[in-house]
Amino acid sequence: MIIVAGLGNPGKGYSSSRHNVGFMVIDELAKGLGVSLKKKGFRSHYAQASIEEKRLLLLKPDTYMNRSGEALSDVIEFFKIPAKDLIVVYDEMDIPLGNIKVKIGGGSAGHRGIESIINSLGQSDFIRVRVGIGKPVQKSQGIDHVLSQFEKDEKKLVNRVVDRAKDAVLEIVLSGAENAMNKFNRKAEVTIDPETIINEQERK
Repeated sequence: MIIVAGLGNPGKGYSSSRHNVGFMVIDELAKGLGVSLKKKGFRSHYAQASIEEKRLLLLKPDTYMNRSGEALSDVIEFFKIPAKDLIVVYDEMDIPLGNIKVKIGGGSAGHRGIESIINSLGQSDFIRVRVGIGKPVQKSQGIDHVLSQFEKDEKKLVNRVVDRAKDAVLEIVLSGAENAMNKFNRKAEVTIDPETIINEQERK
């Protein structure tokens, strides 16, 4: 079994925030695989699915971002899953909006959800799908930035990058992380339409 976990915060107030882009990707995966994350367990909402004889467990922790590791340690211990069969999808400020990066192992780079997972599992060699949300103007605005909603002119690009991250997860499952890195780590040819930005600014 392969566990695919999206990180975010539970509750309607957070549902469309930048910090919840991991949840958005899991929702798209579930939709594409014809399942619904209605089951509750492992301090999460989850669903089981399969694709080409690969068994998947799609999971959204209910523990809030900073305690994501508690939920993942529960499910990994229950199913006896090695770290190499864990894929974590989450937001990344160091990557521009519209791009993703697939990575194996490494540190947390200051991401509290990833830090919690590393601390709870005692290892870091799981697969990550890092979804770019862009940086705030000021470094001190980081917390406000990740908890903010996407702007109207960003919505179309967000939909594209969520779909791209979903495809990256499927590539990892079916062909391996190395193939996914080669295919998805290059800069995406998607941008925000300048006319859209101008129109939005005129409306303000």
